[in-house]
Amino acid sequence: MITVRDFIGPAGRRPLPETRDEELGVTSKRLRVRLTTAATLTAVIGLLPASATAQSHARADWIGSWTVAVAEPRTTGTSATGFTDTTLRQVAHLSIGGDSIRVRLSNVYGTTPLTVGAVTVAPRSGGSGTPQVTERALRPVTFAGVRSVTIPAGSEWWSDPLRLKVAANSDLVVSTYLPGPTGPTTWHPAGYATSFRAAGDATTDAGGDFTPLDTARYFLSGVDVVSRAAGSVVFFGDSITDGVVSTVDANLRYPDQVADRLTRLPEARRCGVLNAGISGNRLLANTGSAGDSALARFDRDVLGQAGVRSVVLLEGINDIGNSRGTLEPEQLIAVYRQFIARAHQAGIRAVGATILPYEGAGYYSAAGEADRQAVNQWIRTSGEFDAVVDLDAATRDPANPGRINPAYDSGDHLHPGDAGFTAMARAVDLRAVCR
Repeated sequence: MITVRDFIGPAGRRPLPETRDEELGVTSKRLRVRLTTAATLTAVIGLLPASATAQSHARADWIGSWTVAVAEPRTTGTSATGFTDTTLRQVAHLSIGGDSIRVRLSNVYGTTPLTVGAVTVAPRSGGSGTPQVTERALRPVTFAGVRSVTIPAGSEWWSDPLRLKVAANSDLVVSTYLPGPTGPTTWHPAGYATSFRAAGDATTDAGGDFTPLDTARYFLSGVDVVSRAAGSVVFFGDSITDGVVSTVDANLRYPDQVADRLTRLPEARRCGVLNAGISGNRLLANTGSAGDSALARFDRDVLGQAGVRSVVLLEGINDIGNSRGTLEPEQLIAVYRQFIARAHQAGIRAVGATILPYEGAGYYSAAGEADRQAVNQWIRTSGEFDAVVDLDAATRDPANPGRINPAYDSGDHLHPGDAGFTAMARAVDLRAVCR
């Protein structure tokens, strides 16, 4: 609905936006009034049918364009030791564009406050390899008006809004200087995108002496944009959503390919795509570097995102596989019902995705397969989800439905390869996830 703030601005008042004649029943010229009081506004709104007020409300707002779900560090390696006097250069592949951005940094799993000395952003100007930016495009990011910030342990921190025009389906290069020592990191282990490092503060270096680090994400956990898109959709799940075994730096995870389809629509019908998958994640159990249980992280990774319209839930195979079928399907269904209830309470559509075939995988069992079939049958037929994406049907072998289609199999009989992710993305009804 239209509110006073839609019209009353810093100058005290704004002109009423023109609306099409057939929606108002009067011409826009006859309705050239200036609203100075809430009472006048209420009187005018009374003239407008619901369709007109809904269209008038379609204005730019913060919408999630990119995210990763974070996890605890491991006991050894870079995530455990952290960084000292280092600049990280990481690439966020944006799903939708906008006129302004803000960056989210996470110290959720840190044991001490995290000091960030400086952050810059720039649209990527080069192709593969070390992400190149132009010196003119580099923009400093601020936090409460200053270049540095200290993030308490267990917390996330949003930057100030930054006026920067970014395009849909584009790369944003984020450079973060960490004076350190940071101690154990908050990270996303399976980013399938190369991150880079350089000694000292290299945040303002267009090229810089950056060397490849690995394909994880450190501290950087989100980018929002100001957009007139419809909102965002969160793809929530485990390694299959995360894009494990997809081609590094190619952005071919199945949520990425859904985003590619959405960019072909008019802006008002697009949604930002947020990938909240974590490799190894489970519905019921916390798994360290594979993340908190899906139930435990749902509030942060779904409800805490900007502009969420819907969530697509694809999770449960790790619970089924690791238990060798000792879990009852009703235990998993109970968690799905929690997701649905929490999503609906927040006004978010809950879309259920059927669990992919896994016969031949290392933790396959006949009892587990029976559980998978029972859970999928409930997802398809219960009517409790707002919509269903049948990813099982989209990826199974027609000759052996318990197995993934050989054309889509990455080789481990569990994870799809790039072609399998394409099949998954094509199975998603865009109207069901972005409306």
